Amino acid sequence: MSDHEGGAGAAGRSADGGNDPATDGNPPVRRVSDWNADRLHDLATEHDTPLYVQDLDRVRENCERLVDAFSEADVRYAVKANTGRAVLEAVRDAGLDAECASAGELDRALAAGFAGDRLHYTAVNPPARDLDYVVGVAEAEPKLTVTVGAVDALDRLADRGYDGRICVRVNPGVGAGHHEKVRTGGAAKFGIPYGRAAQAARSAAERFDLVGIHAHAGSGIDSDQLDSHRELVARMGELARELADPGDDAPGDTDPDAPASLDLEYVDVGGGFGVPYREDAPPLDLPAVAEATREAVASLPAGVDLAIEPGRYVVADAGVLLTRVNAVKSTPDERVVGVDAGMTDLLRPAMYDAYHPILNLGGADGEPTPERRDATPVTVAGPICETGDTFCRNRALADPARGDLLAVGIAGAYGYEMANQYNSRPRPAEVALDEGIATVVRRRETLADLTTVERESERNSARDASEVDR
Repeated sequence: MSDHEGGAGAAGRSADGGNDPATDGNPPVRRVSDWNADRLHDLATEHDTPLYVQDLDRVRENCERLVDAFSEADVRYAVKANTGRAVLEAVRDAGLDAECASAGELDRALAAGFAGDRLHYTAVNPPARDLDYVVGVAEAEPKLTVTVGAVDALDRLADRGYDGRICVRVNPGVGAGHHEKVRTGGAAKFGIPYGRAAQAARSAAERFDLVGIHAHAGSGIDSDQLDSHRELVARMGELARELADPGDDAPGDTDPDAPASLDLEYVDVGGGFGVPYREDAPPLDLPAVAEATREAVASLPAGVDLAIEPGRYVVADAGVLLTRVNAVKSTPDERVVGVDAGMTDLLRPAMYDAYHPILNLGGADGEPTPERRDATPVTVAGPICETGDTFCRNRALADPARGDLLAVGIAGAYGYEMANQYNSRPRPAEVALDEGIATVVRRRETLADLTTVERESERNSARDASEVDR
């Protein structure tokens, strides 16, 4: 992860001293330098670090931009990007549906107030306990839609008495995304092979209420990968037309082997819309993506709607991770800046070699300010006992000193979501900004939290043993 471009400089300060950047109000991307440095310092001082900060106003702006660009589509938020209650409620109020990849995400969406007709369960190899839960939810929320990516999932649902709304996930053979680990469109794990999808859809329609077909190319798709996105969308459009008009049979044909015409509600072409993590990368041309999508499905059967599932685009640039410099160590090969956040707080750099912009906001006293420091190549490393626990290597930052506050930008998607307790480290706190008001929406875990389930298990075992003795 050698990063030689960008990263130096000071954080931007809005004209009114508030949290919003001094921009046109809804720019296509919010850079880390657009955050108000004084406000971030105040939050770090009050709530300690590592600390996630999520701006709900920016979440709403991103939702608004998506709805405007895809004005004729059903926009569904991919919950896995950020499942925080405050974020989910903001997305709900903005009018987006919720696409859930697990029973836990479905439970979170229900708790955030999403009604059944706005819930879509799209799991991969769902465990039995998850299906049990989802079928139970569907009994109370019959408009919930379940997406299946394997034929045997239909049998598993039928065995549980489910006969409700079904969407068939298709593997279109087209993958795209920022890293090979997140390119789903061509991976055998995801969906029913394209050549078998029509048959699977017809089989599903015989036992369930088939309402849609679904595909997803991958995560972090940028403007250079529009051809792949367009191809996926076109293939799904062709499949929808095949299901709606399976042949040239005359009306009234009584051939029992003739495939029936299926009435779909929608074709879901996934999301994966990327954001520019690097400072010099242009924002995704969302209108161009929307236009390419519309062109590729221009001849959908009458009454069939288009659906998309953005996740990262909604929340990524609405979040920042704050971390404090603990130590600075110079070696013959590199200058290592040790911080209190690590891959337990933000896993993406270690897992995907992902780039996140980093800005030195300086010390609490502001002297010397980052603007007056030389840009120095440094390696920013966390406290985890792993070589891979670095946020960047040899990247030019305003020369860090112990006590400085660093802002890791574009951290709202798959940041807190992938946080973990490796090395027995408590997970960080998260603050949500809503019209400038800061609220702790996830408290910082304590050392006691790390052993809560163990202590509860011990107490339950002791109680059970006591009952046996009696």
